[in-house]
Amino acid sequence: MVVQPNGTGWIEVICGPMFSGKTEELIRRLRRAEIAKQKVQVFKPAIDRRYSESEVVSHSDQRTRAVPVDTASRVLELVQGDADVVAIDEAQFFDASIVAVCDRLATAGRRVLVAGLDTDYRSEPFDPMPQLMARAEYVTKLLAICVRCGNPANRSLRVSGGQDRVEVGATDRYEAVCRRCHRDAYTA
Repeated sequence: MVVQPNGTGWIEVICGPMFSGKTEELIRRLRRAEIAKQKVQVFKPAIDRRYSESEVVSHSDQRTRAVPVDTASRVLELVQGDADVVAIDEAQFFDASIVAVCDRLATAGRRVLVAGLDTDYRSEPFDPMPQLMARAEYVTKLLAICVRCGNPANRSLRVSGGQDRVEVGATDRYEAVCRRCHRDAYTA
């Protein structure tokens, strides 16, 4: 059982590899907040146009309206004064200032929901997610299913594209894989 803070804001981070259900979980929590008559506001990085420019969309096509922003500071500029819950999807696409933005929102008494990849395609920590996880009151790490062997998958393997750390994609570029299959893909 999780005890919700009372009279203060907090940060919840939802992390894991590609295809682990991070955005689905974010949307699930938002729907419950709406049922509780809380005012929610959702943001996403403008760079993420995979499924929609104005919605957060899961790989299973669950969706909710969102405001696309180019920088983390735009979240503070656009957040409405009566927003109880502020959600940010794909936080790994923002720079380090997203940590201060989330801290500021939580300190102002808001529940802040953040979803993103905790590691990149090389299985290296994907900044700024580790810093957000360190500041959060709650961290939920999700696992996918390895598409190669069926084990629990905690890594995202890039199967097409270049060497840039940030390459937005879905099944066209990435697979969820376990530790062993990730290692084997790079030693083959």
